[in-house]
Amino acid sequence: MKQTLILGTYTRRKSQGIYQITLDTDAETLTDLQLVVPETSPTYLTKSTAGRLYSVTSVEDKGGCSAYDTDMHFLNAVTEDGAPLCYVAVDDKRHLVYGANYHKGEVNVYKLMEDGRLVAADSLYHDEPCGSHENQDKPHVHYTDLTPDDRLAVCDLGTDRVYTYDVSSEGKLTEVAVYIAEDGTGPRHLAFHPNHDIAYLFGELDSTVTVLRYEAATGSFTQLQKISTLPSDFNDFNGGAAIRVSSDGRFVYASNRGHNSIAVFATNADGTHLELQQLIATEGDFPRDFNLDQTENFLICANQNSDNLTLYRRNPETGQLALLEKDVFAPEAVCVYVPKV
Repeated sequence: MKQTLILGTYTRRKSQGIYQITLDTDAETLTDLQLVVPETSPTYLTKSTAGRLYSVTSVEDKGGCSAYDTDMHFLNAVTEDGAPLCYVAVDDKRHLVYGANYHKGEVNVYKLMEDGRLVAADSLYHDEPCGSHENQDKPHVHYTDLTPDDRLAVCDLGTDRVYTYDVSSEGKLTEVAVYIAEDGTGPRHLAFHPNHDIAYLFGELDSTVTVLRYEAATGSFTQLQKISTLPSDFNDFNGGAAIRVSSDGRFVYASNRGHNSIAVFATNADGTHLELQQLIATEGDFPRDFNLDQTENFLICANQNSDNLTLYRRNPETGQLALLEKDVFAPEAVCVYVPKV
C-alpha cells in the first residue's frame, strides 16, 4: 500500500513550500519527496472533505490563509497586516475555516465559497491575564479546531486558557465556557478521545498532558489528571509540540522539542487516566509534528531543525514504536498531514 503524505514547512533555509512524500507500507519506507506548491512558510495545513487544501501563508508583511483546489492549484488567499497563522482547521458542516494566530493572539474565521475560495468572516482577541512564564508576555492563540459536538475549542498559550465557542452558520463566535489551566502550562494543542467525553491538552511550556473531561451540555472542561512527557531527571530546555490519539483510544502520543523524543502513553478503559509506556528518540532535532498513517501501523515524525523525517513501526497492541528510518530528507518540515481514508 502506498500513501501520499503532505508536509507543511518553514521556508527560512532550504524549503520552498508544501511537499508530498510517499509512505510504502509494504517496503516500510518513505520515498519520492516532491515540491507540490511553492509557498512562503506554510507551517500548518489541512484538507476539506472535498479535497481542497488550506494552508498558512505569508505574503510580504501580511499573513493569513491560502486555498488550493484538488489539483493543488492556487484559488485565493486572505491576509492582513502582521504575522501569519500557526494552525488551520476546516469545518465542512458549516463551510468554514478556522485559524490561530500565535503572534497576534487572534482567532480568525473564514467562510468557504462554493468553489473553495476563502472570505474573512470573523476574528477576536483574548484580553484575559496571562501566565507567569516568560513566554506568556501576551495572548498567544495556538489551536483552533472543532469539538466532537461541533463547537470551536481554542487553546491560548499566553492566557493559560482553553476557550469554547458556539459558531453560527456564518462563522460568528460566541463564548460559552473557559477552562483555566495551571499557571505556566501554556496550552498548545488539544486532542479528543474517540468516546468524545475526554480530551488531552498538551502544555508547551511545562511539557505536560492534562486529561480533561468535556461536558457537551455546557462546553466546559474539567481536569482529571496531569502527567509529564519528560523523564524526571531531565532539566534542559523542552517545548511540548504535537499530540495524537489512536483511533481506538488506547494510546496517546506527544512530541518533545528539546528532549527530542516521542512519549507514548496508554489509557485506561474510559480514557480518563494516562500511564507512560515509552520515550523514544526522534533521531533528529525539534520534532515539531508527527502523525499516524492511515493504517495506524506507522508513525511519521518531522524534525524541523535537522531537516529529516523519522519513520516508526507501531505495535497496535502495546502502542510502542520501533525505528525503521531516520535520515529521510524533508526541509524544515513542521506539519505532517495524512489524508483521511
